[in-house]
Formats: sequence, structure tokens, C-alpha cells
Amino acid sequence: MKSTLIAKLKPNPNNPRVIKDRRFEKLVKSLKDFPEMAKVRPIVVNKDMVVLGGNMRLRAMTEAGWKEAPVEVVDWSQEKQNEFVIKDNVNFGEWEWDDLANTWDATELTSWGLEVWTGEDDMFNVTEDEEQGSGSSPKASDDGYSVFEMVMLHENKLKLVEALNQIKKNFLFEKLEDSLMEILRVYNKDK
Repeated sequence: MKSTLIAKLKPNPNNPRVIKDRRFEKLVKSLKDFPEMAKVRPIVVNKDMVVLGGNMRLRAMTEAGWKEAPVEVVDWSQEKQNEFVIKDNVNFGEWEWDDLANTWDATELTSWGLEVWTGEDDMFNVTEDEEQGSGSSPKASDDGYSVFEMVMLHENKLKLVEALNQIKKNFLFEKLEDSLMEILRVYNKDK
């Protein structure tokens, strides 16, 4: 690993992921607050200095005013580079929500960038900003966070609201079990 001038690095024009608005601001803040993270997770570039892994971190470093970035230069075939770009952006694993809810401080988790829903009454009142992906940050409740509240991430909340609105509009169910099955069907249709 070496340090390279950010001006020499080239964002990947085929980068499959983006971070927008509030999430990007959180990434910039995390790099400002904890710059040591970048040293252990360098930007991965090819011999031409095109970023294969870390495009959003590079953008956040630029926004934060960094002049240099830690990089790892790889000499891979184009096929291997393409594979890396996708695999580096795939989210493997799942959160252990029960452990997070019972062991970790929810306010810290939120400040570190993990989006949690507080379970407040606004669950089904999605604002126009939230529908466009720029909803307000979750607020901590006085009672803390339940496992359900931790699991209900912002984007899952939007999908659930969409599913419930479709069900309300198109279906009438007499049994709760039928309603829940329809919620799951609609929720999972785009997965």
C-alpha cells in the first residue's frame, strides 16, 4: 500500500454504486472523524490509477479536503477487475439485530452511519423527502430500541409502506395471516 495524490486517481466511469445526500454526508463525516480507517482500507486501483474499489470513499475524501489517499495498486486482467468491482460492492452477511439492539448504543450506531428506525408513530407517514431517499435521520426514543426497531431500516420502511398502501388500495382480508402473507409477497416482489 502507498499514498498517492488524489488528483492522480481516476473515478471508475462504470462504478455500479453511488451514495447520495445524507449517506454521503455521513461518509465524509466518518472520514473526518476517524481518518485512520482509510489507512486500513485503501482505495484499490489498477495500473492506470482507475478506481476499482472505493469510488465513494475517494469522492468523500475529496469533499473532506484530503490531498492524498492510501491506495493499493493491482495488476489484474480486465475480467478480474470487473469481477472485483462487483464483488467489492456486494453486501455479504447480515446484521445480528438482537445483539445490536441489546448490546450496542443505538445513538452511536446511528452516528456511525447505521440507519435505524425508532418505531415512532410516523411509520406509515412517509414524507416526500423519504420517498426520494433523503429522509430525516432517525431519532432515539426514550425507551431505547427494540429488535423490531433496529431491523426496520429506512429503505425497508419505504418498501413496507409501499406494500401496505397497495394492499389497502387493492385487497380486503378477513384474516391477519392472509394480510401478512400478502405483505410479504408484495415486499419481496422486487428482490
